[in-house]
Amino acid sequence: AGLLWQLRPSDVEVELLAHTRDVVSRELPAETGLHTGWVENGGLFIASNKQRLDEYKRLMSLGKVYGVESHVLTPSETKDLYPLMNIDDLYGTLYVPKDGTMDPAGTCSTLARAAAARGATIIENCPVTGIQVRTDDFGVKRVHAVETAHGTIQTPCVVNCAGVWARALGRLAGVHVPLVAMHHAYVVTERIEGIQNMPNVRDHDASVYLRLQGDALSVGGYESNPIFWEEVSEKFAFGLFDLDWDVFMQHIEGAVNRVPVLEKTGIKSTVCGPESFTADHKPLMGEAPEVRGFFLGCGFNSAGMMLGGGCGRELAHWIIHGRPEKDMYGYDIRQMLPSSRRFHHSLTDNNRWIRERSHESYAKNYSVVFPHDEPLAGRNVRKDPLHEELLRQGCVFQERHGWERPGWFSPGGAAPVLDYDYYGAYGRQRHRDYTYNRLLGDEYTFDFPPHHDIIKKECLTCRNALALFDMSYFGKFYLVGPEATKAANWLFSADVSKAPGSTVYTCMLNQRGGVESDLTVSRISPGAPGCPLAPAFEGDGYYLAIGGAVAQHNWSHITTVLQDMKFQCKLLDCSEELGMMSIQGPLSRVVLQEVLDTDLSNEAFPFSTHKITMAAGCQVRAMRLSFVGEMGWELHVPRADCVKVYRAVMEAGARHGIANAGYRAIDSLSIEKGYRHWHADLRPDDTPLEAGLAFTCKLKSSIPFLGREAVEAQKAKGIFRRLVCFTTEEKVPMFGLEAVWRDGKVVGHIRRADFGFAIDKTIAYGYIGDPAGGPVSLDFVKSGSYELERMGVTFPARAHTKSPFDPDNKRVKGFY
Repeated sequence: AGLLWQLRPSDVEVELLAHTRDVVSRELPAETGLHTGWVENGGLFIASNKQRLDEYKRLMSLGKVYGVESHVLTPSETKDLYPLMNIDDLYGTLYVPKDGTMDPAGTCSTLARAAAARGATIIENCPVTGIQVRTDDFGVKRVHAVETAHGTIQTPCVVNCAGVWARALGRLAGVHVPLVAMHHAYVVTERIEGIQNMPNVRDHDASVYLRLQGDALSVGGYESNPIFWEEVSEKFAFGLFDLDWDVFMQHIEGAVNRVPVLEKTGIKSTVCGPESFTADHKPLMGEAPEVRGFFLGCGFNSAGMMLGGGCGRELAHWIIHGRPEKDMYGYDIRQMLPSSRRFHHSLTDNNRWIRERSHESYAKNYSVVFPHDEPLAGRNVRKDPLHEELLRQGCVFQERHGWERPGWFSPGGAAPVLDYDYYGAYGRQRHRDYTYNRLLGDEYTFDFPPHHDIIKKECLTCRNALALFDMSYFGKFYLVGPEATKAANWLFSADVSKAPGSTVYTCMLNQRGGVESDLTVSRISPGAPGCPLAPAFEGDGYYLAIGGAVAQHNWSHITTVLQDMKFQCKLLDCSEELGMMSIQGPLSRVVLQEVLDTDLSNEAFPFSTHKITMAAGCQVRAMRLSFVGEMGWELHVPRADCVKVYRAVMEAGARHGIANAGYRAIDSLSIEKGYRHWHADLRPDDTPLEAGLAFTCKLKSSIPFLGREAVEAQKAKGIFRRLVCFTTEEKVPMFGLEAVWRDGKVVGHIRRADFGFAIDKTIAYGYIGDPAGGPVSLDFVKSGSYELERMGVTFPARAHTKSPFDPDNKRVKGFY
């Protein structure tokens, strides 16, 4: 349809859309003298309830950071702007004057002309029949050539932009492309008097859009029962399907409700074609994990025109420099589940997961994006050893990367996730009395969630007594071999080449000094063959523990670096073989001393060390670490022994008030302590110096590491953006994307926010810059007067240069 909206609930997408808009409205016409069909008629988002308007107000505040003009309008102001609109059921609207549309055919031909003028060759009617892949001397598969009906082209690089045919093209190279093909449609109306120059409309609650097309409208949307294109035909290029009016009629009804004149307007034409959709409604991009040199740019979920410009630029950067410029982690094929290299389930499961998830993402495309929502599709794929145990105790699970991980614990009893019911589509029966779904629905709010006090109790139990966190979904890798230390020195920003028994918190950087990961690395001694707690190996060994949602990304990053540098060592994955529980709080030592047969005193077991010991008759690896800012230990336990060890700890802790706690509590406790979350306040486009993690970089040593030159150059030049902790006196919920004002000017936005229960304040972290373009020193941070803007309302805020909770770091060392 060629629509372009500038505001999305993601800072990266706002930036990508801005680039596309710049390309189609300015760059291409200037370079070619041709028109892309860009029309700047504005965009109007419709809200028929408070929650929806709250979401739009969030977008408005984020827009201020990026200079995107937008206005919240009352129903009567909306009627003045769009006289043909029915406003009887309106709550309000968001008007973005500089949104618009492009002509897809005009844009493509202009792009082709611009590319050809710069030396590109475009060969039409030339089907690809094969992709040659060769294995190099180190066993790494790489693209070698593309075979066509008219000859072979030798190349080390292929980009798969084949939309619904991307799966078939991937198969030619042995690459799994997780997308599905669906029928997606719009209709074009006859002429409508008075519609000229009206803005495009997105009525999310009716799941319908109205695009201005001259003196008519195109009408389309996202239905809950889309038609899957089961057998993707190779002979369907530029083909269209017959429109199924039974499926499409719901959009006509929504459109007629919004613009009643449509009821008396004829339909001039219908357009129903195949489009590719993905499990999380994000495109698939980047280098495939199976074959080096095979890149993806597909699965655009009907947003290809809108995202294409920004994503194209990032993909070009990816190919030339090895990484994109922006944080494209959410689009990276290497972190998609199921990845063919890492997914342990049969292909049927694999296809079920993609199909269920893609359906839910399609059906919910226009749903309000709430902070604590979870998918109902494709669940229970990867369960950790404590899953049933915690389920019985009221655990409400979150899904991350296929894993079920504990979110929080409901006092109301078990809330299992049931098989996906497709929301009652395709003649399926919807689940009745679905407790898990009801608990999720209760949290569909931008206020404090109704379970706020339950999470508060989990947090304060951890701060005042002790809590047990099941973190078994963590990625657990061994890096072992003759050159493991050489590899570790290069990969990790901190100095990890210490004696066995040490544990180090470190980052991994990319060439530009951006943070690809933060993790803990423990030096280990060789174990017996087949022992999950320590493998047998020659040379040196390191044990890596990484947040489970980003484990796949880490695996891919490390593997790529090992291949590029040709290090003689292996990366082994034992994520499924080991469970992990973290016991944290001032009473953790008293309780664990009853369970572990080793001295847990500060002298015998200092912070940041680990040892193998016995617990309840089972061998475990105990590590003295904390993700929440308390004294505590992690127990890494062979899968078969997890329940036994868990029960022993809970039994010993019962008289001390131990409680289960989940990741919602970890989110709150960790932000209170100032610990970073990778992919929230720490991303590949942030450096350790900007993020306040300079201590993780071994700059005082002479050891080279990946990204060192970039970090040193930045240190010499000055830091032009810095991560700052803010608190607000007013207890107001924040979730990220709020605008940061300093002395009356917008200087950045919040990346991550939560409520800190021990300090009883809202805590928010965001990167700020100097509008004058100067470096951001600590004095600059301290000297400003700050406000955080949430949904158009500003709240006075205080900036902190140290964590507001336990700034002297005493508690993790056991000093209370």
